[in-house]
Amino acid sequence: MNIDEIIKYWMTSAEDDQRASLHLCEKGDYVYALFFAHLFLEKLLKALVVKNTGKQALPIHNLRILAKKANLSLSEEQLELIIRVNEYNIRTRYPDFKFELKKRCNKSFTIKELDQIREFGKWLKKQI
Repeated sequence: MNIDEIIKYWMTSAEDDQRASLHLCEKGDYVYALFFAHLFLEKLLKALVVKNTGKQALPIHNLRILAKKANLSLSEEQLELIIRVNEYNIRTRYPDFKFELKKRCNKSFTIKELDQIREFGKWLKKQI
């Protein structure tokens, strides 16, 4: 695949994950909705890494590292968001962390987080 095809691959996959995240939220599966929201941002950042470096993104999940590899200048608010969203990737993978996260993830919390993630995703897409 050439660079444009790789970017399109990451963008298409990110959109699929965003749809899954919204669907899971609608069904009340808030923890996994946040997990898929992490994947949405991860894949947009990987598209930006490819665009800005001309190389395939590393097979990592850390949003902060991906943002750095993409040479993004993030606001303090954006940085706080990706640090928080990184936790959704880790905490959903391990049962003890997942149970702890479930206690916080009610409908209003999840919708608020998804709204912020969606807005950040829009900003990332403009960078692509």
